[in-house]
Amino acid sequence: MYVQIDLDGPAGTLRVTGHDLPTVELVRAPGATVNRLVPIGTRDRAALTLTVDGRPARIRPARGRLLRRSYRVDVRVDGTRYRLVPCSYAESRLTRDGRRLGRLESSGDGTVDADWETGAGVRPRDIAVGTALAAAFGTGASPWWETVGDIVGELIP
Repeated sequence: MYVQIDLDGPAGTLRVTGHDLPTVELVRAPGATVNRLVPIGTRDRAALTLTVDGRPARIRPARGRLLRRSYRVDVRVDGTRYRLVPCSYAESRLTRDGRRLGRLESSGDGTVDADWETGAGVRPRDIAVGTALAAAFGTGASPWWETVGDIVGELIP
């Protein structure tokens, strides 16, 4: 399935479209503090507006700290819960209402590679929302013990 990703990090806009896909748009509020490590520019939920097929959806990115789980992004669209959470250095897992849909990989450059689970019943909206989240926030994260080691290493002269 063809997916078009239009990410403009400096402007804080993302649009995902494609044949038979609902349009997903994520916009960073004007004047919001920009975090250059996040492709869309922020993890502040108050500074983000998400729409799926023109209807508002709720987005709740976690703060992104020590644990991989702290980089998760939760979305609710018409009663359906999506979660994108890192599962390796480079990949994140997408679930819909707790059911695993696939693994996505994006380095934050506006491209996303997806490996959808066979038999998971992946729908066009799943693909559009998952692709948008991966493009907007990137995927993957280091394990907590490696992060702690890096911090300790920085403290030792």
